[in-house]
Amino acid sequence: MDKKKIAEQFIGAIPHSRALGMQLTDVGEGTAEIEMAYDERFVGDPETGVIHGGAVSALMDTCCGAAAMSHPNSPGGTATIDLRIDYMRPATPGQKIRARAECYHITRSVAFLRATAMDDDESRPVAQATGSFTVESEP
Repeated sequence: MDKKKIAEQFIGAIPHSRALGMQLTDVGEGTAEIEMAYDERFVGDPETGVIHGGAVSALMDTCCGAAAMSHPNSPGGTATIDLRIDYMRPATPGQKIRARAECYHITRSVAFLRATAMDDDESRPVAQATGSFTVESEP
């Protein structure tokens, strides 16, 4: 099965990813990009219309997982071990949010990733993340 199908199945199998409307837009060898449309149901502050940080963190976590699974040396499933997210600014209300993740190092049991979340202004990230994820052993 190709990596794109695996990543799409991974995203589709996670209930909160489906609920948040996450869509895989790109997958490569150890990279992934997922977007999430603006939705008023996910607003954290009704006065500003800004999407809740929890939705952004779920997007980044899922994107990192998809990138880990798409790495050529990753035999399959993954789970988050650790994820650190630095929120740099609120996402612009009304704009979709995209996350791009890269698996920059992988061992037999752990994948190391970094990700960026952005809205339409790619020069000013909404958040940055680094994390480690399990690498499922082959049977």
